Amino acid sequence: MAFSKISDFQNLSDSEVEQQILAAKRELFQLRMQKATKQLEKPHLFKHTKHRLAQLHTLEAQRKQKAAQES
Repeated sequence: MAFSKISDFQNLSDSEVEQQILAAKRELFQLRMQKATKQLEKPHLFKHTKHRLAQLHTLEAQRKQKAAQES
């Protein structure tokens, strides 16, 4: 599984980005629960999910900064 690219998220609306952020946070929680109960089969998903979450946060921050500059 390859890392996602930020260009994959560029065409999402602001509300979709927020939904993706919440989904990534939920996925990280589930991964932590699986790790704690020794049911985690794919530990690389931690890294991939954190990477995707960071990209989404960056995109959200860029959009907020652009909106603040336009105001």
